[in-house]
This record gives sequence, structure tokens and C-alpha cells, in this order.
Amino acid sequence: MTPYLTDITVRPMTMEDLDQVVGIAQRSFPLPWTVDHYCDELASPHAFPLVAVTVDGGIAGYLCPTLVLDEGEILDVAVHDDFRGLGIGRLLVTAALRKFQERGAQRVWLEVRTSNQAAISLYRALGFRQTGLRECYYENGEDALLMDIFIGSEV
Repeated sequence: MTPYLTDITVRPMTMEDLDQVVGIAQRSFPLPWTVDHYCDELASPHAFPLVAVTVDGGIAGYLCPTLVLDEGEILDVAVHDDFRGLGIGRLLVTAALRKFQERGAQRVWLEVRTSNQAAISLYRALGFRQTGLRECYYENGEDALLMDIFIGSEV
């Protein structure tokens, strides 16, 4: 059964979510973050990790944002294979942008693989613009696009 976005809620990540979050990361990335990485995010006063949760309590995706002064960064985001293409990435990024705005961020930036056209399209649709390129940034030598958005007082 295909879930609907109305069946998904975004909430703060908890320690109890980590098994599912790490599982999603392992299926999504060649060099995924470890449990310790997520524990560090949960403990950081600058971070506010989010999860997208199904009605049955499963984790459909997650996003790890951090904010220092008035500048935010989206560090890690992934959606479970079974939920890709349903708008969960958009839901998570939009929720993070709202939280950044509430916390006084003026600018949010991220890095994305040049091959990840779905993510690049999403970020552009949300107003992010390409501001740079990090050559050979990823483990396989792939470049990363630098993208940012100025949110000021509006999202």
C-alpha cells in the first residue's frame, strides 16, 4: 500500500530512531554515517535532526540540519527506498527551512552529488541556487554542487 504525505509527520529525531535511520543511511550512501555521528548530532546544541514518520511509526526519511549564528547547513538527508518519489524529501527540507527561519537563520546551504539529479531538482524547486563546485569531493571522486538559499524572514 502506497502511503500518502498526509500519513507522514515530521518530528525531532530521537535515540530510539537510530536503528532505522542508520539502516536508511546504509542503503543510501557508499560511506554512511555511523550511529556515533547521529548521536553527536542529537547531542549538539546547534543541530536539530528530523525524521519523517509513517502512521505505523516507521521512519520514512531523515534530515540532519545544523545552525551556527545565522547560517544553517543541511548535512545529511535520505529517504527510505520504499518511500522515494512521494515528496518526503520535500517535506523534510521544507520543515527544516521553517525551523531554520524560526531560529533566525538568514542563509542555508548544502552540498549534493552532481549525479543526484532528483535532489538537485528538488533543491532548485525550493529556491536553492548553485553557488559553487567542490571537485572530487566524494569518496568515488564525484564532484559536489554547493547550493544555498537566503531565507531571511520568509520561507
